Amino acid sequence: MSSVRPQPDRRTLVEIYRRMTLIKQNDERFRSIIKSGKLVMPYYSPRGQEVIPSALVAHLTDSDYLCTIYRGIHDMLAKGVPSKLLWAELAGRATGTCKGKGGPMHVTHPASGVMVTTGIVGSTMPIANGLALAAQIRGEKRVAIAMFGDGASNIGAFHESLNLASVWKLPVIFICQNNRFAEHTPFALGTSIERVADRGASYSMPSIHVDGNDPIAMWQAADEAVARARNGDGPTLIEAMTFRFHGHIFGDADAYMDPAEKAEAIKQDPVPLFRTWLIEQEHASEDELAALEATIDKEIGEAVEFALASPYPDVAELRRDVFAQEIEA
Repeated sequence: MSSVRPQPDRRTLVEIYRRMTLIKQNDERFRSIIKSGKLVMPYYSPRGQEVIPSALVAHLTDSDYLCTIYRGIHDMLAKGVPSKLLWAELAGRATGTCKGKGGPMHVTHPASGVMVTTGIVGSTMPIANGLALAAQIRGEKRVAIAMFGDGASNIGAFHESLNLASVWKLPVIFICQNNRFAEHTPFALGTSIERVADRGASYSMPSIHVDGNDPIAMWQAADEAVARARNGDGPTLIEAMTFRFHGHIFGDADAYMDPAEKAEAIKQDPVPLFRTWLIEQEHASEDELAALEATIDKEIGEAVEFALASPYPDVAELRRDVFAQEIEA
């Protein structure tokens, strides 16, 4: 195999930044709107983890599957869930992706490939296996992505899913977004190994340990894994190292975080660092990126207005989408 690794072109680099700043600006607006009292809901900030899904989706299409968790709003935005529909769903409005009945923990949008958002830790992995198996049986070139956190690597579903995916050579990619904390527990206090990626060897699975805050490194890791899956060569485990800037849930005081470690992570915020690098390397100009950011700001403003102006679900919705056929009272 050639030692020369592929590099993303200018257009791809700018698109990765667009998705990163879309995630960042959405997060800033969500936290602002919640603080203002206009929305009351649980919220899980993805700040600090923007690179991972933004670089990954450069290799995916809408037909590729993505299963994410309740802390995965960045995955949803990167994969293409429309801002208006996402905001409406999180606001509990009838115009949302699930008619306001899923809320922050259950956003689903098959049109963009976001097949499920689950509140059950680690459950993305067996679900992604099922989607990958279906694609394999139908002879499709689809890839299934299972997003999960470092804490989920310690439950049975992780080990069972990796084993089965390896045995059947499923076109699935397991991506552990290791943000150093399993809810409120530091990684080292709950995990017996230094690297989650080392567990892939137990299942004869190629594994990649990568800096999840480095857009090019993450793009290259995804390039390798997606190509393997599409070619029928089986699954890959990716451990993408990152750091979340806020507590597990909005309002969490994050007292369990080392203040110095957190400060250093924020100092290395990947969004402004990548922006500066793009300009210095002449992949984009200041004016180009400023215009892109202004467009996103406008998009988010329209999404907020749309969500807040939308109606709540009718009480009749309590009986819909429960059974295949509604049972009359």
